Amino acid sequence: MNSNLAFVFPGQGSQKIGMLADLAAENALVEETFAQASAVLGYDCWQLVQQGEQEDINLTERTQPILLTASVAIWRLWQHLGGPTPGALAGHSLGEWSALVCAGAVDFADAVNIVRSRGAFMQQAVPVGVGAMAAIMGIDDDIVVDACRQAAQQQIVAAVNFNAPGQVVIAGDADAVARAVAICKKAGAKRAVELPVSAPFHTSLMRPAADNLAQLIEQTNFSAPQIPVIHNVHAQAEDKPQAIKSLMLEQIYKPVLWVDCVNGLAARGAEILIECGPGRVLNGLSKRIDRNLTSLATDDVASLENALSSV
Repeated sequence: MNSNLAFVFPGQGSQKIGMLADLAAENALVEETFAQASAVLGYDCWQLVQQGEQEDINLTERTQPILLTASVAIWRLWQHLGGPTPGALAGHSLGEWSALVCAGAVDFADAVNIVRSRGAFMQQAVPVGVGAMAAIMGIDDDIVVDACRQAAQQQIVAAVNFNAPGQVVIAGDADAVARAVAICKKAGAKRAVELPVSAPFHTSLMRPAADNLAQLIEQTNFSAPQIPVIHNVHAQAEDKPQAIKSLMLEQIYKPVLWVDCVNGLAARGAEILIECGPGRVLNGLSKRIDRNLTSLATDDVASLENALSSV
C-alpha cells in the first residue's frame, strides 16, 4: 500500500449520460464491469448510461447502482494499468459502498443488489415533494445547525452533509428546509440553493429505508476490508464485518461527516487524493478542506493517465 495515496468515491449527483465512454473505448474492462452489474439489475445499464435520458439515470434506484459500477470499473482499470494500491479509502454517501467493494469488504454483485434496494427504499421512505435538501454556503457550520434547530417547529430539518468549510447541505421536511434557508440568508449566507433531489437524504426521515434494508444487508456476506475505509458516520476505519453492516445502515439516516473523513485520510498520511468515479465534485471539496492535498480525477483517459503518472 502507498500510505501517501488515498482514493475517494463520489455519490449521487456525479452521474451523466456518456460518462466513461472514452475509457471504455480503450479498455474492455469498463463494459465488462457494467455487464456484470446488468446481469444483477436485469437491464443494460451501459446502454442506459450511454444512450438513455438524464432523467432516467437520475432515478435514485438507478443512479445508485450505476455510480457504484462506474467507480468499480475505474478502480479495476487502475489496478489493470499497474496503479499503486492506496493506503486508505473513503466514499461520500453512496460512494462508501464503492469504497467497501474496492477494499474487498463486500462482493461487487452483492453491492449492486444492495444499492438498487437502498435507492428504492430511500425514495419510498418520503413521498416526492414532502422533503427537500438545500446547500448553504458562506457561513459557519454552527450557524447552520442552529438555523435548523430554530426552523424545525415540530418538523424535521438538519445539517446532513458537512462537505467543506462553509459548505453544508441541510435536509428535511420541505417547509422546514425553506424556513432554515431563510434564517441562513438572514445570518449572512452567501448562497442557499435548493438541490434537485427527490428525498431528504441522511435525515431521520430515512430511518424506514434503513429498517427495510437491514435484512438484505444482514443476509449478505461482509469481510474485513483489505484497505482501511473511513466511514461517513464517525470518520474512522472499522475492520469488523458486523460493525460495518451497522454503520452502512446508520449512514442512511445520519450526517455525512465529509470534512472529517478527508482530514482523517490526511492524518493517515495521505498527500494525494484520487477521485475514483465520474465527475470531480470531491476534487473541489478536497481543495477547500485541505489545500496541502493534491486532488486528481480519473473520469476520462487524459485524467486517468495524469493520475497514474503523478503517483
